[in-house]
Amino acid sequence: MTANIITSIRVLCSIVLLFCTALSPAFYIWYIIAGASDVLDGWIARLTNTTSDLGAKLDSAADCFFVVVCLIKLLPALAIPLGIYLWTGVIAAIKLINILYGVTRQKQFVAVHSISNKITGALLFAIPLTLPFIELQYSATFVCLLATFAALEEGHIIRTKKITQ
Repeated sequence: MTANIITSIRVLCSIVLLFCTALSPAFYIWYIIAGASDVLDGWIARLTNTTSDLGAKLDSAADCFFVVVCLIKLLPALAIPLGIYLWTGVIAAIKLINILYGVTRQKQFVAVHSISNKITGALLFAIPLTLPFIELQYSATFVCLLATFAALEEGHIIRTKKITQ
């Protein structure tokens, strides 16, 4: 129950982010709270032995909502090089192929929570926080490299192991 409340905080933070100016102090505060809730909800659920299918689905929905809000707010505010957009498209295509393979071969939506996927997510989350210190083209290139590896690894895992949800 507590973990689901923490997950719901991410949804609330995402709604508030819609009304914040991208990369403003208020944006960063709500962004960090949302990110912290993503780390804490699963940790709390495992710690209190209260993991559930509902909690996992709520977490995924909150993640998707947060990502969409971040895209809406950040894409217009950042000068993202065309090559990064194209590379991201290739990564998305690989991940889509992975999803389709899992659905057609294993008859289920397969989500691989590999360490490389988790690191990629953390570094992607960190990009807006590093903008004052690291040029976007460098941080985005590094994240794209890791995301490509993670997507290929995910495909390998889906194709070689039976994944149970």
